[in-house]
Amino acid sequence: MPRQSLIRPAALAVFCFSGAAAAASGITVHIADANGKPVADAVVYLEADGGQSLPKPQKAGEISQKGLKFNPLVTVIQAGSKIYFPNNDKVRHHIYSFSAPHKFDQKLYSGTTADPQTFDKPGTVVLGCNIHDKMIAYVRIVDTPYFGKTDAGGDVAVDAPAGKYVLKAWHPDIVGGNAQEQAVRLSDGTANASFKFALKPPSTDPDAPAY
Repeated sequence: MPRQSLIRPAALAVFCFSGAAAAASGITVHIADANGKPVADAVVYLEADGGQSLPKPQKAGEISQKGLKFNPLVTVIQAGSKIYFPNNDKVRHHIYSFSAPHKFDQKLYSGTTADPQTFDKPGTVVLGCNIHDKMIAYVRIVDTPYFGKTDAGGDVAVDAPAGKYVLKAWHPDIVGGNAQEQAVRLSDGTANASFKFALKPPSTDPDAPAY
């Protein structure tokens, strides 16, 4: 993915870094919208920028179906990882994606019998259900094991070895669709960063009932 400038009308990212005395290295990130409101479910990740070798995928993901919704709404995984799709509803679901990084069509099923999907290419995959049109979820596939997702307060901590990285942040509703980024250097201790970017109206309301 090409690097994008942080200074743009639609999305302004402001970074502030400070060292902290600690044995481990990493970065804590706060993300807010243009009005200063914390942004939950934003994906934050560190891509190596100094030739470091990266660990292989260690952990599979899971997106369940309950109450005619996908849970969670946003998932982040390392390229090459699998995602399981247990159906906890009493009705069957038919999951699909037309997104270029991973197109698939998982026929009608119930329970936990569906085979996992392997997401090999970095990018964004939008999930839907052929039976229930309001069901939607997002998978952000990243080419790094150093990632996280913001909580309700807009905060996330990402641990990584000392070195040079590109820090990136993304959300399904970010204006322009592209991750914001900044080159960073991590050393022993914890750095701090904050993003502030504009969001378009949400494409789905996770609290709204699905039919």
